[in-house]
Amino acid sequence: MSREAGFSKFIRPALYILDLLIIILLAFFLLTDDVINIIIFSFFWFIMSVSFSFYEIYRFTKITKVVGLLIKQISFFILGILSLLYVKNIDIPLKTILNFFSFLLIVLFFWRLLLFFLFRKYRLITGGNFRRVVIIGSNKSTKILQEFFDNKLEYGYKFMGFFTDIEDADKQGTIEQSFSFIQKNHIDEIYCSLKELPNKVVDDFIEFCDLKLVTLKFIPDNRGLFTKNIRVDYYEITPVLSLRVIPLDDPINYWIKRVFDIGFSLIIICFILSWLIPLLGLIIVIESRGPIFFQQNRPGIKEEGFECYKFRSMTLNSRTEDSATKNDSRITKVGRFIRRTSIDELPQFFNVLFGHMSVVGPRPHLWRQNEIYGDKIPKYMVRHFVKPGVTGLAQTKGYRGEILTREDILNRTKYDVFYIENWSLLLDINIIVNTVINVFKGEDKAY
Repeated sequence: MSREAGFSKFIRPALYILDLLIIILLAFFLLTDDVINIIIFSFFWFIMSVSFSFYEIYRFTKITKVVGLLIKQISFFILGILSLLYVKNIDIPLKTILNFFSFLLIVLFFWRLLLFFLFRKYRLITGGNFRRVVIIGSNKSTKILQEFFDNKLEYGYKFMGFFTDIEDADKQGTIEQSFSFIQKNHIDEIYCSLKELPNKVVDDFIEFCDLKLVTLKFIPDNRGLFTKNIRVDYYEITPVLSLRVIPLDDPINYWIKRVFDIGFSLIIICFILSWLIPLLGLIIVIESRGPIFFQQNRPGIKEEGFECYKFRSMTLNSRTEDSATKNDSRITKVGRFIRRTSIDELPQFFNVLFGHMSVVGPRPHLWRQNEIYGDKIPKYMVRHFVKPGVTGLAQTKGYRGEILTREDILNRTKYDVFYIENWSLLLDINIIVNTVINVFKGEDKAY
């Protein structure tokens, strides 16, 4: 993602907070001073906004949809509050209730429209908060989309050119040349016209984007596409298909997971690591001279490196880039125990607190493993669309530790990609529970 678009993930959470502040203030001054009721009102708003996707507004979203979502959200919010007042038998004059809802509708309506146009004006004037895009293919649909990118700068797209094998004086290059251009110019999004591209080239772009962590979208023709659940968006009149929708790209989901990560990691650090570090550290040093912690640079989200922490479970050696194997002579006695029980991984909760990792996610592999599997295992690099985790779905399914066969890495990648595309907080909790169960049961590949 472009640095210019980096603050986008803060926009939606900020909208949540500001809307809730408006609701709280209006409720307090116009409806009731009962703090419990106001908290319940705020909870209603949050639940309904998630149910109706109220905050799923994108840079290409039409103003009519924004207004429609606002009316729908407030209408059901009103019904929810009226139901609460009726159930709790709260006697509030009808005039007071009407004043509250009228002010709420007016304030949120103008606030949301003002914000909508301010963002567009900001992009138009400053050129900030943009995404670099290219188009693959040359036909009527791609020309219309190019005009959209060139003439609607307020949407925040920076058109970098289109590529086609068809003769066209305006093209940036051929389809084959597009791959190097995309890498060199840090392109954020690729728009492929299915009318021009054969299935083999489409597959090449899917594999390329998975490997290079670039967003891939399609401009459809009248052919059927894949059997996946594909989202259709409209850039004015041009339909665009998003092949992969990652739940954690939604800023609300991102911050729900981040708050959970911070809370969970603080619990582990305060109530477990606070006494375990000095106790286990002493045992580690007594058995084998050296540091208590082992740290190693690993690839994280978007393949950005970070220092991954563990309790040291091996004697000091020069083979730090090699994964542990069964009956590995480098592993100490205490190291064998803490590896089998996964205690050696607990310092990674500091990584979680610092924001390098998440409690749940694809396990961080070695850089060398990325080099080996990156372009050989389908969708392997998709793992880097989210933060790596202390534990993950693949690990709870038995795919942890040493990679012995191609099936091991294929299945690990399959579960990691499934997690990324189907994330929910409930899934995270389920994985954590299963991880704890597996620790007590013991795992064959925990060495």
